[in-house]
Amino acid sequence: MARSTAHEDDVLVIGLGRFGAAAALELRRLGHKVTAIEKDGFLAERFLGRITHVIHGDASDVGVIRDAKAGRFPIAVVAIGSSVEASVLAAANLVDAGVQDIWGKALSPEHARILDRIGIHHIVRPEADTGRRVAHLVGGRMQDYIEFDDGFAIVKMRPPSETIGFTLEQSGIRSKYGVTVVGVKAPGEDFTYAVPSTKVSAHDVLIVSGPTTLIERLAARP
Repeated sequence: MARSTAHEDDVLVIGLGRFGAAAALELRRLGHKVTAIEKDGFLAERFLGRITHVIHGDASDVGVIRDAKAGRFPIAVVAIGSSVEASVLAAANLVDAGVQDIWGKALSPEHARILDRIGIHHIVRPEADTGRRVAHLVGGRMQDYIEFDDGFAIVKMRPPSETIGFTLEQSGIRSKYGVTVVGVKAPGEDFTYAVPSTKVSAHDVLIVSGPTTLIERLAARP
């Protein structure tokens, strides 16, 4: 059973498939108190003792959400990946329960639109998001890539040849490409925030932020 009260760091996770389990375990590792609702009894039993509370039940049933006192949780994650109908019903139950911050996993653009219309605050499409990220990494220039909804991205990349041996001020990356070098990581050294006098070497890794299209233009440079 969930507790009668919940604190600001408590999280309710609906579904303990691969996505939900990864989220629940990482949230627990980060210090959150995690309650999960899982329809499959075998899966529910597997996570006993690994997260704070596990409830064996179907979150698409409003009675299960009511018994779990879901409205007392400040944050909930709908991680159901096997059924759009079950996901939507569980999400609607959480909205009706008054959960203030709900994250939902969407299986398709249509699913995402439904979750948005019923009031889910954050919608995640793991496969689509991962596919776009991999596309940016395949070329080898970018070592990591995070894109935000407003067309803004932060990337980890190798330095273009025109920056090597020069300070950031001398190479003029910001004025030429409209992006900002946030930091520089040299091999075996700590990350340092970039300033105009930061000198770039061939073995450095750059952390660059800016509009996605402009970062792509920089990454295309030799």
